[in-house]
Amino acid sequence: MTTPPAPSPVHVEVDGVPAAGPGVLAAVMGGYGHFTAMQVRGGRVKGLGLHLDRLDRATRELFGRPLPGERVRELLARAVASSGRRDSSARVYAYGDGPRVLVAVTVREAAPDGPGAPQRLTAVDYLRPAAHLKHLGGFAQRYHGDAARRAGFDEALLTSPAGEVAEAAVSNIAFWDGTSAVWPTAPHLTGITMALLAPRLPSAHRAVGLAELPSFRAAFTANSRTIAPVTGIDGVAYPVDEELMARVAGTYAGVPGEEIASGDADGSAR
Repeated sequence: MTTPPAPSPVHVEVDGVPAAGPGVLAAVMGGYGHFTAMQVRGGRVKGLGLHLDRLDRATRELFGRPLPGERVRELLARAVASSGRRDSSARVYAYGDGPRVLVAVTVREAAPDGPGAPQRLTAVDYLRPAAHLKHLGGFAQRYHGDAARRAGFDEALLTSPAGEVAEAAVSNIAFWDGTSAVWPTAPHLTGITMALLAPRLPSAHRAVGLAELPSFRAAFTANSRTIAPVTGIDGVAYPVDEELMARVAGTYAGVPGEEIASGDADGSAR
């Protein structure tokens, strides 16, 4: 008598059809993981070395094991080449699957180059859990962001119960006091673009309260897709400081990209 094969420990169907690699799909659907997002131009990424550092640190924290940068480079280079998009928006995701770390890469159309559209924000009382991680499960960010747009704003500004500014829902924010870009220090994610700009601009890192917002001359948001001027936060209006935005954009443009397929990443940018 032939013993039937043991059933798979995980059975997954999508629209009634068994999914290929159910263990992999189950790990992805579990929603516990982290990622990094980047713009690829000509097969190069600004701050690739620190993207790799981010992935490795978060993998060690969440799953107790490293994620070697060379593995990520290989998978990223393969996905970009397969997509046919040397200019693209790419994301690298890491998921825990027992003793393994699953790595997924997505490659999409590149974000437009140049400054983003002016942003009007509204403050909400919410801080991301484990804010230092670019983790999955951004339900609340999407919820507050969508609510802000329905109310006529472009994005939500995340703040503490005490009214301390942290970050925008999907961006960092900086306030210009006429001398320095002031980056709020309430729990937030240190984004790639922020980490590239802050050491290259006159910058200060300190607590920023909502009551202080009228004292600033200008503000801007920054994420992996764009840098955009902020024209208002609730009842506080800011002019678009063209000189400031040109300076910020020029600073970012001057950061060299790192070749994905080479081994030259030195961690000097993020």
